[in-house]
Amino acid sequence: MTAPPRRGRPRAGEQAARRQAALDAALAELLESGVEGLTMQAVAARAGSSKESLYSWFGNRHGLLAALIERQAEQTNAAVAAALGSPADPRATLTALAENLLRLLLGEVSVALNRAAMGSTDLAALLLRHGRHTTGPLVEAYLADLSARRLLRVPDPGEAFQLLYGLTVRDLQIRVLLGEVPPPDAALRAFATTAVDRFLTLLAREPHDT
Repeated sequence: MTAPPRRGRPRAGEQAARRQAALDAALAELLESGVEGLTMQAVAARAGSSKESLYSWFGNRHGLLAALIERQAEQTNAAVAAALGSPADPRATLTALAENLLRLLLGEVSVALNRAAMGSTDLAALLLRHGRHTTGPLVEAYLADLSARRLLRVPDPGEAFQLLYGLTVRDLQIRVLLGEVPPPDAALRAFATTAVDRFLTLLAREPHDT
């Protein structure tokens, strides 16, 4: 009779999958219960894991929230980089970027993570580092390239991104963070289109520019 296989430590791939499942469970708990109701016990139960595993992977609840912020930022920045690398014309690329930015910032995941970060200086700094301070340079590099190809007049890519961001987001994010219902998809598309139209008008090259 063949002896049953011995159970050893999970393989690296299995560990990674279990860790991702724990993050999925933590995000679901955060969306349902808010940061105040997020507990390691609840996450472990939802993920079918153990609290010991959670503490091993994340250290504590603070570390769990930090991992959620980092994962969300990685996904966002990858999507931004892919969009900016597309062969579409600048107007289409910037409009898609603006619309996606609105969907991201006003979406329930971003709102929940921002609210969680507002209660911790460490998490707020992490959110800025992996969010705005990583996403911004990606867009700034794209705008600098448009300027180098003489498609736009961009003396300062950093200021240009701040302009685009301000025209796009306006006061919408703070209103949603304070509890206002996000605008519908059709409105977000219209906001993005208007923002990019204004942005391109302000930064358009004059016919005599050389």
